[in-house]
Amino acid sequence: MAKHAFLSASASSRWLACPPSARLCEDVPDTSSTYAQEGTDCHALCAFLVEKALGRDVQNPTPGLTYYNAEMQDCADEYCAYVLEQLEASKQYCPDPRVFIEQRLDFSRWVENGFGTGDCIILADQVMQIIDYKHGVGVLVDAEHNSQLMCYALGALDALGALDTFDDLYDIEHVTLTIFQPRRGNLSSWTISKEKLLRWADTVLAPTAKLAYEGKGEFAAGKHCQFCKVKATCRKRAEYNLELAKYDFAMPDTLDEVEIAAILGRIDQLMAWGGDVKDYALSQAQAGTHFEGWKVVEGRSNRKYTDEDAVAEAVQKAGFDPYEQKLLGVTAMSKRLGKKQFEELLGGLVYKPPGKPTLVPDSDKRPAMNSAADDFNEN
Repeated sequence: MAKHAFLSASASSRWLACPPSARLCEDVPDTSSTYAQEGTDCHALCAFLVEKALGRDVQNPTPGLTYYNAEMQDCADEYCAYVLEQLEASKQYCPDPRVFIEQRLDFSRWVENGFGTGDCIILADQVMQIIDYKHGVGVLVDAEHNSQLMCYALGALDALGALDTFDDLYDIEHVTLTIFQPRRGNLSSWTISKEKLLRWADTVLAPTAKLAYEGKGEFAAGKHCQFCKVKATCRKRAEYNLELAKYDFAMPDTLDEVEIAAILGRIDQLMAWGGDVKDYALSQAQAGTHFEGWKVVEGRSNRKYTDEDAVAEAVQKAGFDPYEQKLLGVTAMSKRLGKKQFEELLGGLVYKPPGKPTLVPDSDKRPAMNSAADDFNEN
């Protein structure tokens, strides 16, 4: 079993925002999921393809991958192509850039026992690149001020000697952090100077990590709670979300714009918290815990065939067609054909209609749609 850092880079967004949560989660066992294993499988495939393209002697992991499929192969191929493009581009800074794949990175200079694994590091004069592959589709990951990648960059600078002995070989001035998330169509890059990165490490990362390691600091709730092990029972998160109780939801028409804006900024987290509490309560109730006024019952279910082949045979004998024919959707068809053949055959037969209007914070990078009032004024 792989060893995990107590203050891991991947969980840094949480413990930097809520230092005492690190110790609170320490004794809660890790839980795995098919999504996590799928991501692990694709990381192994990505690493293999890049190292093979670099001419290194590596073993194909595909036969041992549990969730390997055509989509995973396409994603890994795209990642490999992107890494090779970046490697080629880095040659404008020096003729011999170095590439490190699945590199263990130790950033314990700032975080006690802090370490992690960097998917890809490209080291060249002036710019060092940290490229991180994300296979998930549930959460869109942004590279800007991404603490996980910033920790990796610090570990890379330290491990590669760029803070001292290697400075005469690679004069690194900037670090470019990149999230490659193909299943969300997300390629996010952000560049920070080496000087600013080190200043952040000394003034923010190190002192906060010290608090977290010692179990000190203030609890704080927010978006970082999403992957916290105690998110369902955390009192601070409950207090944070229950503040909305001061609004009279029975009369929403009496809320003014300022109050509604305040609610909008918290409503997604409120709903997520409610779902987390319900899921936790159900699991505990099934294990024998009694919650006053509540009980576990059997939910609704749909009828199913005991033997689909027998059903089809019986219906066909009666003179009916038991099957329905339906054109595969765009995503399913792309998986069936593969992305390259899909574009060749159907590229001109696919369009993307306007998305459904969605209310998002001003910080969202998408351009604002015209409102009805805007359209009226233009006319």
